[in-house]
Amino acid sequence: MAEPSKVEFQLYNSMTKQKEIFRPKEEGKVGMYVCGVTAYDYSHIGHARAYVSFDVLYRYLKHLGYEVVYVRNFTDVDDKIIKRANENRDKESANEFREDALSLSARFCLEFQKDMDALQCLHPTHEPRVSDHIEDIKQMISQIIDNGCAYIVDGDVYFSIDNFPNYGVLSRRNLVDNRAGERVAVDSRKRNPADFALWKAAKPEEPSWESPWGPGRPGWHIECSAMSARYLTHSFDIHGGGMDLIFPHHENEIAQSCAACSESNVRYWVHNGFVTVDDEKMSKSLGNFFTIRKVTDEYHPLALRYFLLGMHYRSPVNYSILQINKASDSLFYIYQTLEKCETVLREFQEKKVATDYLDAKVSRSAQECLENLRREFDIKMADDLHAHVIVTGALADALKVMNSSSDDLQKNLRKKQIPKQLKLGPVQPLEELEKEVRKVLNILGLLSDSMYSEVLMQLKEKALQRAGMREEDVLLKIKERAELRKAKKFEEGDKIRSELTAKGIALMDEGKETIWRPCVPPEEEPVQKELKTALVEPVQSLALTDQEHKSTPPAS
Repeated sequence: MAEPSKVEFQLYNSMTKQKEIFRPKEEGKVGMYVCGVTAYDYSHIGHARAYVSFDVLYRYLKHLGYEVVYVRNFTDVDDKIIKRANENRDKESANEFREDALSLSARFCLEFQKDMDALQCLHPTHEPRVSDHIEDIKQMISQIIDNGCAYIVDGDVYFSIDNFPNYGVLSRRNLVDNRAGERVAVDSRKRNPADFALWKAAKPEEPSWESPWGPGRPGWHIECSAMSARYLTHSFDIHGGGMDLIFPHHENEIAQSCAACSESNVRYWVHNGFVTVDDEKMSKSLGNFFTIRKVTDEYHPLALRYFLLGMHYRSPVNYSILQINKASDSLFYIYQTLEKCETVLREFQEKKVATDYLDAKVSRSAQECLENLRREFDIKMADDLHAHVIVTGALADALKVMNSSSDDLQKNLRKKQIPKQLKLGPVQPLEELEKEVRKVLNILGLLSDSMYSEVLMQLKEKALQRAGMREEDVLLKIKERAELRKAKKFEEGDKIRSELTAKGIALMDEGKETIWRPCVPPEEEPVQKELKTALVEPVQSLALTDQEHKSTPPAS
């Protein structure tokens, strides 16, 4: 359990439209429900934005010492799922294999979980599915009918918003502005066009269950009211989702839950911002629709997570190739620094230096850096989870100190004798900084379970894949360039370097050796408005020509 923070945690509440000090219903415990995916296809980066945002909240609450019950549902009964299953069945009519709606949804639930694992989102405490909670849903619908807030028409059950005076309390929409909903057509049988379905009468080729109103299936909104009550009771702490869910989904949830139980209450409504692509709304029709799987096929999953953390969770985030390349480059720097630090500390331990510096005083600059990271983490995270400010500020500073300290220590380790002052200077703060940086990265979900070297190798493999090259190809280019430089054909050597840089492969001259690492390819077109995505430590001087390298120290 973490030490109590001196700063009180404040969370923005969409209900009150302001930040509020977080005080859970029960001291030391938090109940959190986040609306999950409708599982009929691979999830997109908009889904990733939501679940990475709430994963950070989940991790932070646990860091603060709370016992958290985190519920994230699967919608596995829905019009979209049924439509997709029927479309697939028509295409597969000549085949023996025919996947029904529930089987299709079960398949994509598993695919979603694979995506979440890749993004290092912790598993929720519960992941309920609609199909497993039909009885809970029917019971809640019966309560709503009994309380006079729903009516039955030909086997369908509709919620009557006219009988619920507080309708619109979350979205603050006037009844005149309301529409029937995102997923349903206007039905003339409704008493009010904005009334929404709690239960839908059975139709051919659709999954259905018996009910007091006839066979059928749940409407979209009722599932979350029923399942949140099932796992968290009618009153709990946090209900989350994307901003697009404020209306109609969460508005309808509030109406249903309160109509079923007058004591129903959510203390904090939390919503994350949208994802745009090249400053346009992400849409299949515009051809700018990216699934999580498509992005992680080309980039390390943690690069996508890093990108999504590049803006405050309530702000819109703009996805572009430039930004994901920058995120990938920043991630490489982080793990390169961690590996370098780990290596130099291990070398010191092997040389029996460890016992000599345990009681040493931490140097002032390193101590200030360490204290600043701890202070900024507490302040910024407690202020409605400003994780992006930590990444671009105090964490970046800490990594720079780690990097420079590691370089200094490596240089001295190459000497036969280690100067006495080194035992009293940078070694201890380097250990403390590494520990603190790892803690911050872990809370942000950016610390892999794999070895640092493995993550770096994975990042390099992805870079080679994007470049359409093998490592053998790069090494041959390095050899060819070295021969050209030896022959003083610097322009031809520059050309090789530039061609590789254009493909996202940077050549780094370190003494007599040339190594390669991924880099951000230069843009061919002017960049539009860019994200303030963190570039913790960009690669320095990637475009230096061989002529310039003659008089310029190699980049570290």
